Formats: sequence, C-alpha cells, structure tokens
Amino acid sequence: MALEIHPIEFDGLQAVELTSPSARMVVITGMGPRIAYFGKPGGENLLYWKNDDLGREGWKLLGGHRVWVTRPLADESEDAYAADNGPCEVRLFKDGLDVTGEMHPVLHTRRGLRIRQVGGATFQVTAFITNCGPMLYSGGVWSPTCTNPDGGKEYGIPLGDRRLSWDVINLVIPRTFAGHTARVNDPQITFNEDFMIARPQGVESKRMVMAPMGFIVMTWPEKNLSFIKHASYHPNGRYPFGCNLALYIGPDNYMVEMETYGEEQVVLPGATIENRETWKLVERVFDWSDPDLLRGELERVD
Repeated sequence: MALEIHPIEFDGLQAVELTSPSARMVVITGMGPRIAYFGKPGGENLLYWKNDDLGREGWKLLGGHRVWVTRPLADESEDAYAADNGPCEVRLFKDGLDVTGEMHPVLHTRRGLRIRQVGGATFQVTAFITNCGPMLYSGGVWSPTCTNPDGGKEYGIPLGDRRLSWDVINLVIPRTFAGHTARVNDPQITFNEDFMIARPQGVESKRMVMAPMGFIVMTWPEKNLSFIKHASYHPNGRYPFGCNLALYIGPDNYMVEMETYGEEQVVLPGATIENRETWKLVERVFDWSDPDLLRGELERVD
C-alpha cells in the first residue's frame, strides 16, 4: 500500500501526483479541482483529458473527474459550474489529500475533493460542497468521471439487487437535454438479466438508472484491466428523476462519462454534504454475468 505523494506540473497546470506500485493518480490543484489521470503506473490514462477544451462561457470541461453541483432539476444551470475553474487550496496527508476550490461568487459555497488511499489500487474519492454563507443552500453533489473509451472498452451497471424481496429497475432516457440528444432505440446500449451494458460506437447517448448496488464499471479486454466506481445508494434519498447513476457517451466517442449522483438535500450554514465513491483498478475483465463479482472485488484487500 506504499503511497508516494509529490507536487508536479501536469499539462501546464499545478498538480499533485499519487503513486503506488499498482496505481497512479494525478490531481489538478491549479484550477478545479480535477483528477486528470488515473491508471496503472507507466500505463495509459483511463480518463479523458483535454486542457484546450473551452466548454461554455469561459468554463472549461477539461475532462477527468470533477465535482458537479446540482440544484433540483437544474443540473445544467450556471450554478453547476461557476467557480469550477479557479485556483484551489491543498492539504496533504500521508494517505492522500484534500483539494478545495474557490468560493462561488453568489451562492457562497465551496466544492472540493477528499482523496484517501485505502488499498494498493483502491482510493476513496469524496466530492463535497460546503455552505460558507449565512443562508440555507439546497442541492446535491454529483461525481462525473470522463473516461477515454478507445481500445474497445465496455461499460456496465448492475441493475436492481436480487437480494431484495421487491426488486424494481428504474431507467430514464433524456431524449433531449441541454442541447444534447439520446436515442431511445440505441444499439450501443444492451441489457441482460443483471446488467445495462454500453459498447460505445460514436453516437451521443445517455442513460440514467436507479441501481441500488451502486456500481459503474469500465472493463478493457485488450489490457485485462477494469476500473470500478462505487457509491452507496440510500433508498430514502431524493435523487434526480429517482436515479443515482448514469452513463453518457459523447459524439465520436470523444469520452464516456461515468456518473454517480449524491442525494439532493438542504445544507445548513457551515455544513458540508458529500458523495463518497470508491475507485479500484483490478487486473481482470468482467463479462457482465455476475454482479456479485463486483462486491467481491471491492471487498478484497489488495
């Protein structure tokens, strides 16, 4: 589990590099915050990253992993991305770091990432929002991870939970949203009894699901490598359209976004809300046949 932590420059930006014998992560601190790189040491970046991407109204998408602030049914409003490309404050620890962005100019909130290594190739990645103002704030914390789908990568979400006596699957298709589109009859998206599976073919698409197991997985057969993301689902939580996970396929396969959604809630002055994910790299390929394998991989100490 030995972890080395070093300030570096990455793609012209101030950053912190976390490396172990089995994983490498680069966290951008000069703006954002963002995670710009995740993968094997000396291997290819599993994340999409492009520093010259302008985004909207001066905001940069950049890619990687970011903290997205949502207001109920207003997840594409300016609230969601204002103050997202400013400089960050950094605190280093022996097992990770905290990175906090600048103050939102109107809402008086601050967003950030808390990252801790919990195994050789396993990290807790917690996105958070703190209400620094004197008034109530309401919203949620989303954790979108822009990945690079090249090389025949596949994506899967285990649907439902067969341990439950009442097992219901909720699927939402945003056919038009914020200038984007998603086909209903999309051959990129298939299902078996336990998984929704995405095999990107370059056509824009999005699916949102209520998935109590809380897993999104990218698997890369060519490299015998998989990237697991997990976030706990709270049955009584208020989630957008009742969904806690989503996959977005960008046009021309420029990226695939693996998204987990935190609950929407009231944030008292001085309080913090968060969405805690577990990230893990595993040297195996998932064939979308047994969701219990994901639980086993996440619980296995590496």
